[in-house]
Amino acid sequence: MTTIKQILAGKTKPVATVGPDDTVKSAMELMLERDIGAVLVIEGSKLVGIFTERDCLHKVSALDINPRETLVRAVMTEKVRFVTSDLEVSQGLALMTERFFRHLPVLDEHQNILGIVSIGDLVKAKISEQSFIIEQMERYIAS
Repeated sequence: MTTIKQILAGKTKPVATVGPDDTVKSAMELMLERDIGAVLVIEGSKLVGIFTERDCLHKVSALDINPRETLVRAVMTEKVRFVTSDLEVSQGLALMTERFFRHLPVLDEHQNILGIVSIGDLVKAKISEQSFIIEQMERYIAS
């Protein structure tokens, strides 16, 4: 079974982060620049929140907040659900589906940030895993 650690090993770009005192506009620009749906909000080296496309839609746009003047801390999601790198992809998918998340920060046992995975990362890994199993079964049946 594939783990989150294996997915993180294949990622080449550093985790996109902002500070809680950065403007919403700068966070949104980073998300656009990197073509990503979420940035981790860190203070020092600790995770204090996550800012997502959903936060942009529900908190910034719907409330007509000025992103140039508003700080990330005002609209970020503070209670961040995270996982550890030993979690299996299937478990991550179940959690994301159950809780309607599209991004999961990955932390170690000391709460240091290891990375972030998206639902797309997990689905891609699951499809790859299942394709491999099907290929092996076809070879077995053919022999």
